[in-house]
Amino acid sequence: MRVLGVDPGSRFMGYGVVEERRGQLVHLGHGVIKVDPEAPLHQRLMVLHVELTAMLKKYRPESVAVEGVFTFRNARSALVLGHARGVALLAAAQAGLSVHEYAPARVKRSVGAGGASGKESIARMVCSLLKLEAIERADASDALAVALCHLNQGRVAGLAPASSSAKRRKGAASLLADRLSPSYRRPEAR
Repeated sequence: MRVLGVDPGSRFMGYGVVEERRGQLVHLGHGVIKVDPEAPLHQRLMVLHVELTAMLKKYRPESVAVEGVFTFRNARSALVLGHARGVALLAAAQAGLSVHEYAPARVKRSVGAGGASGKESIARMVCSLLKLEAIERADASDALAVALCHLNQGRVAGLAPASSSAKRRKGAASLLADRLSPSYRRPEAR
């Protein structure tokens, strides 16, 4: 399964593409869509839509995972972020893809970072899981973390039944669990 993860933002929108191949997590690409912060909001949203649509065509994911809303002290910032999230949801819907949203705390836990962990900790865990040297911006590492969250959420939590082929091989979720602390492992993986 190939997933495009999105870390929405109105000035910097991170994206990351991860695929599960034969039980291995494979990094396919990542980056940040940057827009002119001085441009009017409607123009920034248009640029985000055009660029994200191009990424969907380039990587051809099977689904899109988007980081959900978290609490803001500034209502205007929350509203602008909501517009950027709407662009990501629209682009995925126009491509006919399923869209999954994950709370920031869940994304952090899915890559082995605690709830109070900073962006540097998430970036380190993502680099470790995907065998990357470094990721240039936190927006991109957060997007990769969202994609990893989607790939791992069902199997690790036991929410989705494994297919018969998945039972025969070690899935990406088990590989992720093996890299984390033993308390995170599924009982059969111990």
